[in-house]
Amino acid sequence: MPTATLPADNAFALASKLPYSTPAFDTIRDAHYLPALTEGMRVHREEVRAIATQQDAPTFANTIEPLERSGALLTRVCKVFFNLTESTTNPTIQAIQSEVAPKLAAHQDAIYLDPQLFAHVEAVFAARATLGDAEQRRLAERYHTAFVRHGARLLPAAKTRLGAINAAMSTLTTQFQERLLAETKDLAVVVDSQEELAGLDASSISAAAAAAQAAGHPGKFLLTLQLPTSQGVLSSLQNRTTRQRVFEASMARCARGNQHDTQALVRQLAALRAERAGLLGYSSHADQVLADQMAGSAAAVNTMLKSMARQIVAKTKAEAAELQAWLDHNGKGEQLAAWDWSFVAQQVRQQRYQFDEGVVKQFFELDRVLQDGLFFMAKTLYGIDLRERTDLPVYHADVRVFEVFDANGGAIGLFYADYYARPSKRGGAWMDNFVDQSGLLAQQPVVLNVMNLQKPSAGQPTLLSFDDVTTLFHEFGHGVHGLFSRVHFPMLSGTSVPRDFVEFPSQFHEDFAFDPAVLAKCAKHWQTGAAMPPELVDKIRAARAFGQGFASLEYVAAAILDMAWHSLAPGREIENVAAFEAQALQDAGVAWDLVPPRYRSPYFAHIWPGGYSAGYYAYMWSEALAADAFACCMENGGMTAANGARFRDAVLSRGMTREPMAMFTAFRGRELDTKALLKRRGLL
Repeated sequence: MPTATLPADNAFALASKLPYSTPAFDTIRDAHYLPALTEGMRVHREEVRAIATQQDAPTFANTIEPLERSGALLTRVCKVFFNLTESTTNPTIQAIQSEVAPKLAAHQDAIYLDPQLFAHVEAVFAARATLGDAEQRRLAERYHTAFVRHGARLLPAAKTRLGAINAAMSTLTTQFQERLLAETKDLAVVVDSQEELAGLDASSISAAAAAAQAAGHPGKFLLTLQLPTSQGVLSSLQNRTTRQRVFEASMARCARGNQHDTQALVRQLAALRAERAGLLGYSSHADQVLADQMAGSAAAVNTMLKSMARQIVAKTKAEAAELQAWLDHNGKGEQLAAWDWSFVAQQVRQQRYQFDEGVVKQFFELDRVLQDGLFFMAKTLYGIDLRERTDLPVYHADVRVFEVFDANGGAIGLFYADYYARPSKRGGAWMDNFVDQSGLLAQQPVVLNVMNLQKPSAGQPTLLSFDDVTTLFHEFGHGVHGLFSRVHFPMLSGTSVPRDFVEFPSQFHEDFAFDPAVLAKCAKHWQTGAAMPPELVDKIRAARAFGQGFASLEYVAAAILDMAWHSLAPGREIENVAAFEAQALQDAGVAWDLVPPRYRSPYFAHIWPGGYSAGYYAYMWSEALAADAFACCMENGGMTAANGARFRDAVLSRGMTREPMAMFTAFRGRELDTKALLKRRGLL
């Protein structure tokens, strides 16, 4: 086997000696990345070439298994580098990313488009029935599918064009990510006086002051932007002008004609993806992507979205009428505007349910929710303990590390928690791995959860809205999907499942944030320690369905935009992004200025660099699975060890070793029923 020749002082030269092979962040320097990536690609090429040129008849043992073992150095550095491009980037990392992205795309193409290697893979696939192990058969099928979908059967000229397309797209997605990060930072709203922030709690005001100080605006306040169109602070800000400034800044991102504008990138990416789909024999990028998902086709997704659109729009219009009635009674004759929606909805919610988000936040302090809520749920449901470790290096001072132990005391892996926003971090919340679980490689998982909570100034608490609490539980659902993986081969490990299944475990865990036992443990006033009054818990439950029309419409509109962009036929190019977006929403019956899409095209990070192209629908598809699975738990005792053991065995431990729907039905005991989803969203 080839040997890597990195300098000894390069942190990636050897596998980490730390527990679980977790990255040695204290020794990693920016200067290490490019040499390690370059050498990693060289070594991987030699490893794969040796597999492709061997003279023995292809077998699972001499083809598929060596492919699974190959690329260790490249994987090691990519796991760190690409996590940090999203969570703690800097100009050096961005420059390396721009340089290496097309090289990595070409490296992947060289593997998938190698005819000798594909001949070996195809031979093993053809003889897969002779393999005695079900996971081996599954892996042979997944490798064959991956090669075919990456163009292994194309003629040489088409392969050359495919490589050029992939290289171009890797450059464009990197540029999109960099521009969105810069634009989001530039459009953060500077507020001169505390009076303009009336309605925000003391913790939020303190955080805004600290953010302004850090950004070079001492004595002022900075409202940083989150990834979605609708910003969380809009529900609390009493000053209508401030609300409008925040909303318009959010909507304007990457569409102002400046150096951070992404509209040309969007048009190019959509056209290139369509062209690639055509080369591979598909009518659109959406059909190419969905052929390997649970949905199966763009037609199936569009049918689902359109079947719900009319009902969602009707519910949202009824909500708008109620909000306008409140304004007519309490306002100054204003017509409801998009920047008013969250604030007025909060007032109506408070009036109807005596529900005040500001009061609710006083009972959800981050560390208590984490330790006494999230980790308590994990202990009750799965029997695991998470114990903080302060002896392991981290990539940023805000990051915390927890070691995870099973009920029998055996060590499972590591859980990294990175919850605070910073200018070097992209918006949103996500999960990733630093180390993938694999029996073949004798690896235990090292998983990461990331959020963008506003960090308060020193001495102030981090108080969470209930949406923040559910996001914490959501991302932990992804986390245990990685932590509980018990798979032999890395390609099938953990969250390596279709997009419309991967959100199932995460959304399943959201509802446990409402469990009475969880709330009794973690919903305590941050100053007095008093438990949240039962009547306030009841109000949270009652208020949950309120506003589901708005939430459903902004989501469905974004999913429709995603499908519109990725249903373009090869050869069709879009001249005007805004006009295309408006027409797509109009055609689907969801165009409404009061409720814009959750993400507009120029800052729709999920679908351009984020891997969810023709896949944003997956959140609702997976939510149907999650709602039905959670209903099964409620029918069988709720948050119990028995239910946790069944879910862990049927779903969380399996990776992609079984078909996704087979995993769902193994847990549920029957096929999917979508009524639970409609109830969950208050639409039934």
